[in-house]
Amino acid sequence: MHVPVYDVQGNEVGQIELSDYIFGIEPHIPVMHQALVRQLANARAGTHDTKTRGEVSGGGRKPWRQKGTGRARQGSIRAPHWKGGGVVWGPHPRKYTKQMPKKMRRLAIRSVLSAKQREHQLIVVQGLADVEPRTKAMLGVLSRLPLADARSTLIVVDQPRENVRRGAGNLENVKVLMAQYMNVRDGLKYERMILMREAVDVIHRLWAQEGR
Repeated sequence: MHVPVYDVQGNEVGQIELSDYIFGIEPHIPVMHQALVRQLANARAGTHDTKTRGEVSGGGRKPWRQKGTGRARQGSIRAPHWKGGGVVWGPHPRKYTKQMPKKMRRLAIRSVLSAKQREHQLIVVQGLADVEPRTKAMLGVLSRLPLADARSTLIVVDQPRENVRRGAGNLENVKVLMAQYMNVRDGLKYERMILMREAVDVIHRLWAQEGR
């Protein structure tokens, strides 16, 4: 498929061919959901912990004798129903890591890119590498490109671009991401996706072949 290429002034200056294998498939919603759940789960540290009654300090002495006080029998002031006592069935350190076949992970990425293209939320831009590393300059570029009223924007670059990073660093709901780190969460979270023309080649190289 062919899509228009825009310059930083918002003018259409040509077209570029996008791979139908990456940008033209039917988005696989269940796989995208599974990949998103996996990514969010793998980002969890799993360091949460609560103390059981055996780990809370104190409570080694029986608070009062078993019989004759008129009160309910108690064995420890660190029992779960006491203030300051242990926690029953509380969280403990664990791993949330989920596994997913490589082909499914790749299909999820291609589904996200295809969904963006299908919804006309994907824009290819040339000349971003020459934009001044200033917030005002980047804001001007984003406002001149299509979908300027988008709630959020993901800028995909081919390599570390300091001027783009600095220009977009203070803009709300704008993120700069290298093409090799394309992921389902960012692809779905941001409404508008702007691809540097050079980043398209990186995406084709990474996801154009099923076996890679």
